[in-house]
Amino acid sequence: MTLLERIKTGINGLDNLMSGFPKGRSVLITGDAGSGKTIFGLQFAISSCKQGYKTAYITTEEDDEDLERQCRSFNWDTQSLIDKGTLKFIELAGLRAKVTEAEMNIGVDAIKGNFEKLIHEISPDVKVVIIDSMGSHTAKLTPYEFRDRFDLLIYELKQKGITSMIILDSATSREFNELALFSVYGAIKLLKRENPYTGRRERVMDIVKMRSTKTPIEFVAYEINDNGIETVDQMESEEEDF
Repeated sequence: MTLLERIKTGINGLDNLMSGFPKGRSVLITGDAGSGKTIFGLQFAISSCKQGYKTAYITTEEDDEDLERQCRSFNWDTQSLIDKGTLKFIELAGLRAKVTEAEMNIGVDAIKGNFEKLIHEISPDVKVVIIDSMGSHTAKLTPYEFRDRFDLLIYELKQKGITSMIILDSATSREFNELALFSVYGAIKLLKRENPYTGRRERVMDIVKMRSTKTPIEFVAYEINDNGIETVDQMESEEEDF
């Protein structure tokens, strides 16, 4: 059996556990507000660029200035990657108002759930895509319509040989998460919970599935600090080295 190539996520502790994301496959990221989904997406985008993969970050909720501001807060130099042509931010946030207007003029059924438009502007040499997030394109979809369109999106990304991270906001995840899980190759859920032993709030990752990969059953604890997302084990290892 041929082993799938991997693309490092940029989170060392996570990469040590599963060697990165399977190349040419789609991974679903879900979680509540404040769990770090966008940070995860940006961290993966920068990591894939550094590994030599041309990367597109499609944002449907925030504009590119907000994303670049977040990157600067972690001292991530995205501008040099953009200047090299390795990284491109594709901003679709401004289309939301136009979509609302179009719904009023021509009816929602003509445009709702057109996931193909999310990857329409991607150049043929792009090898990694992050879609953050699907929420603005799922309004008023029935479960059947979502499954049909989502399956097609995943299929087209795979046919293009693109490694993709698809982020679902919490509202969309509650409605369509189970359907999305069937289509993607892997899925990670970011959680905020109370530690049953310490009583303190903490962030943990649940690697729900990752085909062709040995994954831990236990939650992976992580923190968001000046370096972005770091697993607790990764942080403890760095402290011991120091």
